[in-house]
Amino acid sequence: MGETGSASADGKLSGQFLDAAIGLLQRVRDEEAESVATAGGLLADTVAAGGRLFAFGAGHSSLAAQDLVYRAGGLALMNLLTVPGVVGVDVMPATLGSALEHVDGLASAVLSCSPLRAGDALVIISLSGRNALPVEMALTARSLGVKVIGVTSVAYTTATKPRHSSGTFLKDHCDVVLDSKIAVGDAELSLDTIPAPFAPASTVVTSALLQAVMATAAGALAERGIEPPLLRSGNVDGGLEWNDRVFEEYGDRIFYRQ
Repeated sequence: MGETGSASADGKLSGQFLDAAIGLLQRVRDEEAESVATAGGLLADTVAAGGRLFAFGAGHSSLAAQDLVYRAGGLALMNLLTVPGVVGVDVMPATLGSALEHVDGLASAVLSCSPLRAGDALVIISLSGRNALPVEMALTARSLGVKVIGVTSVAYTTATKPRHSSGTFLKDHCDVVLDSKIAVGDAELSLDTIPAPFAPASTVVTSALLQAVMATAAGALAERGIEPPLLRSGNVDGGLEWNDRVFEEYGDRIFYRQ
């Protein structure tokens, strides 16, 4: 949390937020390097073995998941695993999405209707990692033979109580855990004149953390002599033709075009 004190509108607050975000990114770089390497290797293993890649996040955590899908410079095989009413804040009322995260049984129902199968990999993003939906999704996915990468703030496990009936957190059901280092409450700044902390950084940090994993996976594939199935921007010459080739080669593992 940033220091409490007065600040004028001359850029001090913006600078403090950017400094806080940079500090978190540096912590992630230094403290999560081994986990990032392991997660990238897991995704590379999955691609090399013919598996498919999926990402899920609820509410604002879905932003980092969506950032991985159909993305220029990203792996074409990453698919968004959607839960109606939960992925994003476009559902009305927006609070419905938060309520659905607390429902036991929802994740199992979704996975039973999804294309997810043994040998695939699933990235689950949940800042707190305490709600029923991400916990149950990780637990159920692993029971199906799916490898799970969890992205969460481990700090929540010591400051909050789990909401899943098992009494566990997301991190307890993952093959790899990536700790975003975000403080409980997800707000980096405070002022005496503002009654609540503000300026969340979880989206910035989580997205960067996952792009580091994607870069690692691409490098790991290249080291094995496998061309990473990457997408190019459709706004550069030849980009659309490149992507059409990738879609043709890997069409059976890409679900966002069906």
